[in-house]
Amino acid sequence: MVLVLFAVSNEEPALRPAALATLAGLGVTSVSLLRDEQTAGLVLEGWALDPVRAGEAARALAGARASFRTLQQLVQMAISPGGLQGDRKE
Repeated sequence: MVLVLFAVSNEEPALRPAALATLAGLGVTSVSLLRDEQTAGLVLEGWALDPVRAGEAARALAGARASFRTLQQLVQMAISPGGLQGDRKE
C-alpha cells in the first residue's frame, strides 16, 4: 500500500487511461481518493505493487503536479475484539 499526497488545486484529479495502464503495470489493483480542504491523497494498493516504485506510480497520477509526497506502509495488523483484556468476565 502506498499513499500519494498532494496539495488541492482547482483542477479536479483525473485518472486518465494512460495513468491507469501505468498503475496496472506497476501492480496497482485498487485506487482510493481522499481529500480535505488543503490536501488530497490517493491510496494505491495491489499485491504486486513494489513500494520501491511508489514514486513512479505517483508521477503517473500527479502528471504536471510538481509537488507530491509518498508514504509507504510500515505496519498492517488485524485487531480481534476477543483478545482485549477489558472483555474478560470474571
